[in-house]
Amino acid sequence: MAQSESLTRDLADFLAGLSGRVDQRLLGQSVNAFIDTLGCMAFGSSQPWSQAAAAHALATGGEGTATVIGHSARTTPAMAAFANGASAHGFELDDVHEEAISHPGAVVVPAALALAEESGATSLDLSEAIVIGYEAMGRAGIAVGPADHMLSGFHPTSMSGVFGSAAAAGRLLGFDAERLNHAFGVAVSLASGTMEFASSGGMAKRMHAGRAAEAGLLAASLAANGFEGSADGMAGRYGFCNVFGTAPEPELLTDALGSRWMIDEITVKPYAACSDIHPLIQATAELRAEHRLTTDQIDRIEAEGPTKAATQNSMDGTTSVMAAQYSAQFNIAAAILADPADPATYGPEWIASPAIADLQARVVSLRAAEQFDDTYAKKMGGRVRIFLGSGEVLERTVHGQRGSMHDPLSPQQIDAKFASLVSDSAPSDLASRLRSRLADPSGPVSGICELLTSAG
Repeated sequence: MAQSESLTRDLADFLAGLSGRVDQRLLGQSVNAFIDTLGCMAFGSSQPWSQAAAAHALATGGEGTATVIGHSARTTPAMAAFANGASAHGFELDDVHEEAISHPGAVVVPAALALAEESGATSLDLSEAIVIGYEAMGRAGIAVGPADHMLSGFHPTSMSGVFGSAAAAGRLLGFDAERLNHAFGVAVSLASGTMEFASSGGMAKRMHAGRAAEAGLLAASLAANGFEGSADGMAGRYGFCNVFGTAPEPELLTDALGSRWMIDEITVKPYAACSDIHPLIQATAELRAEHRLTTDQIDRIEAEGPTKAATQNSMDGTTSVMAAQYSAQFNIAAAILADPADPATYGPEWIASPAIADLQARVVSLRAAEQFDDTYAKKMGGRVRIFLGSGEVLERTVHGQRGSMHDPLSPQQIDAKFASLVSDSAPSDLASRLRSRLADPSGPVSGICELLTSAG
């Protein structure tokens, strides 16, 4: 398409033109994203930080039409999106766009679901909104220069997430390109969130996806009521890419539109840990299984990964749940002693385990390696070397971890993950029932939401 003076407007033109025209294959991807994110919401909704977020949402939003997973009360779409986004992002289980270094499902799905409930949308409307939201969030995320963006201290999920939420809302509200561009122009002023949680802890990260989901709905609501945003909110002189990126590539906002789709590039997490260290977890777990490793055999462990992991994932994982989920050392130890595919690995029992602390201390180095920097974050990689007391050295490299677009999970594996996360009281065939509902393009979202209450 012909390029205008505003790359943001060009993206808005493309996204607004997708209404009723999203390919069936991409709609299938949206169903996978919905089911995976719903499972993350259901599990995350019981966490204390998610409970606090829901209490705020229900008190602030008052009565409304939108479901808050894990609660019988309903509230406004914006507040439901906030609460459900916090739950979806609440235990490091939610999907990832690796290159954008962000979690689109935890932002886009809660926003789209909440607004779809209020507007009486169909399953097709919801599915298209998810595809469009992933596209906007992913495009913003890769265009800002994500590696430097994150290393500068910004949290990409909450920063670029506002555009994903706004775009999904735009589809459900029937925005034309001009109105969607106004929503993007407002959303840039609502982008926020830093990486300080990786330095000094706290619960702030847990609500970042929810805040982005809420903020995108605010931007769309303002635009729907005639509020005008800047003309080039993502790529302008003081737009998102240029203000928040030290090495932005704004041309990626529109590069290969229609042939490259962000929702095709999603990693579905098999482990409840930061995805940047998933290659290290997988490599260690494979060595453990192959060699039947026990801790008394191990003298020391050395690891390599991208600079980001060496910089922001090297920490004592026994100080908190967040630290455990972010610590490369803890997760390498857990892959030998426990099961990182089980969220309980990041609970109090393992965090307080002397055996974990002892083995974690034997991970003596986590170094940056050029091999993994060269592909970060399009393809995540890591290497583990385990030095045994016998003198033998075991080594494994994973480059393109399980669950990523390089080694994707099947729909059946996604459904199995979902089943492991939802309440024991939920029907065993809930995932298949959700897929059936979503397969009916004219079916009401309200029918889907009736099934959701059993997953909370």
